[in-house]
Amino acid sequence: PVLASAHESGCIRLWNIQGNIMKELLPFSEYSSGPLTVLCTDTSTKILLAGSKKGHIICWNIASFLEDPQNNKNQIKEKLCWRAHTTEVVDFFYEEKKNVVVTASTDGSVRIWHADNGYYFGYFGQSSKFELSDTSRLILPPDVNNFPAIIREESKLVEKKVEYPLMLDRDK
Repeated sequence: PVLASAHESGCIRLWNIQGNIMKELLPFSEYSSGPLTVLCTDTSTKILLAGSKKGHIICWNIASFLEDPQNNKNQIKEKLCWRAHTTEVVDFFYEEKKNVVVTASTDGSVRIWHADNGYYFGYFGQSSKFELSDTSRLILPPDVNNFPAIIREESKLVEKKVEYPLMLDRDK
């Protein structure tokens, strides 16, 4: 069993059941996601998703890491990052059968996205039906102007062993 925690600093920490940190990672897409507000996984725990205070959704592949956490070659890979809202993501879920992510924000909207590429399908309350089978056209909601960023490199383990000793510097 692994516990994932999201933090104000924007990092995610994975803990074992003894309370020890196994991994600490930061999103590294070109857009700063800001403080993380919500996490979820798929039912088989292969995908980890995070929502942020700035309205981003970040997706990691954690399957190989969870198979053998002791093997350093099994890294957690950031797959995708997209701007879902212009304000804080307060909740979301991943629907595996339809392969969609449904997001809710403090802006009052609930939106539907394709989970593999971040394509926007629409919002709850729109007059037309959702076309979940059409992932060929890339559209964005009117308040978002950044296209999804598909990450092609491995995320790097962020190990922070920082000590803050108090030191008196008489010159300053």
